[in-house]
Order: sequence, then structure tokens, then C-alpha cells
Amino acid sequence: MKKNLYPLVIFVLFIASSCGGGNNEKKAAIAEKKAQLEKLKKQSEDLKTQIDKLQAEIVKLDPTAAKEAKAKLVQIAEVQTETFKHFIDLQGKVEAENVAYVAPRGPGGLVRAVYVKKGDFVRKGQLLLKLDDAVARQQIQQVRTQLDFAKNVYQRQKNVWDQGIGTEVQLISAENNVKSAQRQLSLLQEQLSMSNVYASFSGIADDVTIKVGETFMGGGMGPGIKIVNTSTLKVHADVPENYASKVKPGSDVQIVFPSLNNKTILGRVSVAGKLIDPTTRSFYVEIKIAASADLRPNQIALVKIEDYSKAGAIAAPINIVQNDEKGKYVLVASKENGKWVARKKIIEVGELYGDKIEIKNGLQIGDQLITDGYQSLYDGQLITIQ
Repeated sequence: MKKNLYPLVIFVLFIASSCGGGNNEKKAAIAEKKAQLEKLKKQSEDLKTQIDKLQAEIVKLDPTAAKEAKAKLVQIAEVQTETFKHFIDLQGKVEAENVAYVAPRGPGGLVRAVYVKKGDFVRKGQLLLKLDDAVARQQIQQVRTQLDFAKNVYQRQKNVWDQGIGTEVQLISAENNVKSAQRQLSLLQEQLSMSNVYASFSGIADDVTIKVGETFMGGGMGPGIKIVNTSTLKVHADVPENYASKVKPGSDVQIVFPSLNNKTILGRVSVAGKLIDPTTRSFYVEIKIAASADLRPNQIALVKIEDYSKAGAIAAPINIVQNDEKGKYVLVASKENGKWVARKKIIEVGELYGDKIEIKNGLQIGDQLITDGYQSLYDGQLITIQ
């Protein structure tokens, strides 16, 4: 039996090694082809740069060459000034300013009745829970009996004292016994009132997890009731620490709600945290917003904090900015001798946001910026404006 198994084991091992080898060869072949593709792409880019450079040099040496070339169709846009803004894009969430876990005034106790359910609107001072008060009531009954007895003794002692019998010490002692019982009764009645748990402010009972028969401690410890007041809302977001010098209370903010068809509201940073979280390396900001029927706590909000703004700036689409050995440049349409030609303009760029980049130097108001068809254009090439 063992002799028959040996060939089968050897065959299985051979098949496994063959499959593993095939996979390795396939991976190696894919990696080699990817490397070849990247090499060809690099060569193509280098050739394009050399072609553009030679075409520009030829036109410069022989202007008639531009006339012989076929004009290329382009689209242009006149350079205008605008207010360029840069934003810090963050993800935040809506929070209610007033959120609290209901807590008893005393040590808590066994729940005898629950008067609210999840989703109910509760008003400030509304009774929410009734805790067990049997012991407190029994103690109150005992003290009331003691108080009645003390009052009776005091009255008897006073009657005797009025007749000139007895001592003043006995009268004062009887009076003190009455006052002591009254204080004890007042204290027990206060303890009895602690068995009633009331709402500290108006809002929605967002979470009700306590049940009759369970022990209620409150304050978020174990089963309880959470009340959320949505009349005042705020948006909370965490900002990376490298923006600590740029974000401060009063910074302008745009808040976008993706779940509400990108509804956008404007606001200002109301609070900026002073501490950096050592785990996330960020600090928090809060923006107060007006309450609305379609806004809910924990709703996702895209927070755009403005950290740079320049009025009268020139901006251009980032996709038309190109690079050569001299730096960044764009192409503009220039009318020369009654014909339109493409001209290269070296530019100095500033901030980038979205699909636009600030142009600090290199362009003037009124320049005709080539926005489409700029690919493969060279300086001096004839163009046709669409």
C-alpha cells in the first residue's frame, strides 16, 4: 500500500511546483512589460519636447515656416481679474450643543416606572423616571411619629412651665427635640424627591435604554436616557496641526451637506482648540449654525475653511499650465501681421485650489489665454480661433 502511495505523492508535488513556477514567470513577464511601457512613455515625452523645441527654433530662424504650417484650431479666454480663494477641505459632522445623559439628583436606584420612550419630545422639568422610594417613605413615617411625639411632649412641658412647674432646661430640651425631628423630616422628604428624575432641559429623547427593574445610575453609566436639544447646532471638524497658524476664530467657512443635494451655508469658526491631539496631530474647530428641519446631529458635513484670499488676482485652469527647462508657462493667442499665432509666456504661480491656480506674474489683463487645443503647440505656430 505504501509503495503505491509514493508515486502519487511525487506527482502532486511536481504539479504544485509547476503551478508555482508558472505564476512567478507570469508576474516577472508583467513587471518587465510595465517597465518597457514606462521607458517608451519617457522616450515619447522626450521626443515631443525635442520636436516642439526644434519647431520653435525653425520658426525663429525662418518666419516663413510658420506660414507654411497648417493653422491649429484653438479656443481662447480673455484674462480677467477675480477674487482667488484657497480653502482647507475637511470632513466634519453636525453636533447638538445641548446633549446630556439624564442623571438622578441622588445616588440612583431601582427603576419603578419609565414615563418616556425613544423619540419623544420632553420639556424641561418633565418627569422621566420614578425610582424605588419604599425605604424613604418608611423612614418619613417613622420620623413623623417621632415629631408628633416630640410636639406633644413639648406642649405638655410648656403647659407645666406656664404654671410655674418644671425647669427651663426641660422646656428648651423638649423644643430642641421638636426642631431636630423637623429637620430630619425635611431631609428625608428631600431624599424622597430624589426618587423622581426630571429633564434638565427640553429636547428629544434620543436614546432610552433603561427599563423597569434595572438600576439607574445616570450620567452615561449603564442604561439610561440621552436628551438632545437640536435648537442650537454646530459643526465639528479636526484640522491638521500644520494649519494652526492659519485657522483661528472668525475664519470664513463654507459648509456643504452632501446628503442634502450639496446644500451650502456660510459661517465663521466660533471655537478653535488650543491643544494638539497627540494621536491625530490635529486640533478641533466648531462652527455654530442655525437650526433647520433637515439638519440632524451626526450628519456629514464638508467643511471648507478659507485660509487665503486675494482680490484682483489672475487665475488660470491648472491643466493648461505646462513645464519646460525655463519653468512653468502658458500659451496665449497673439495677433501679428493680421494673423493669430501662439506665444509662450513664462509665469510665476501661487496658490492652487481645485482646478485653478493663481498666476502671480507673466499674464496681463486682456491677454487671450489658449484654453483648448494648446497641446503640441509651439511658440509662433499659426492658430485659428474657434
